[in-house]
Amino acid sequence: MRSKLLAIFLPLLSLPCTSANAFSEARSLSFYHTHTGKSLTVVYRVNGYYQPDALRSIDAFLADFRNDEIHHIDPALLDVLYDLKSRTGSRAPFEVISAYRSPTTNLWLRKTTSGVAEHSMHLEGRAIDVRLADVPLERLRDAALALERGGVGFYPKSDFVHVDTGRVRRW
Repeated sequence: MRSKLLAIFLPLLSLPCTSANAFSEARSLSFYHTHTGKSLTVVYRVNGYYQPDALRSIDAFLADFRNDEIHHIDPALLDVLYDLKSRTGSRAPFEVISAYRSPTTNLWLRKTTSGVAEHSMHLEGRAIDVRLADVPLERLRDAALALERGGVGFYPKSDFVHVDTGRVRRW
């Protein structure tokens, strides 16, 4: 009996996503980059599977806008954004302030501004600074904190929320 149950349930452990409706939905995100003025709307996951072409488009869109260096963006970060959009009910695109940052850009920012981490998650493609035009910043922060899926930084003076896929923490 035990071996029959294992034979039935063991393959389920290798499935790509865990949400109940992950296999019947297409997940899309829309972005507007505040520094480049460019926009992107893309379906990045279908029936629980990330779409390689869509991920490449996102990587290019979220490249370091100062030097056009591209880095792979963590798909888990995209899922965080998707869940934030769902929780807030937003219909607006994510306004991107900063996503991937090259080591050169990160070093320059550390020298010229405050609050830039030496080992920033932006360097790994695991962080993004965003806002949503139709969601108050405090509500976006609270939704991100409620997810408990990574770091959340609140920057009301600069008008953005930082989310990342690192350990759960807040500042």
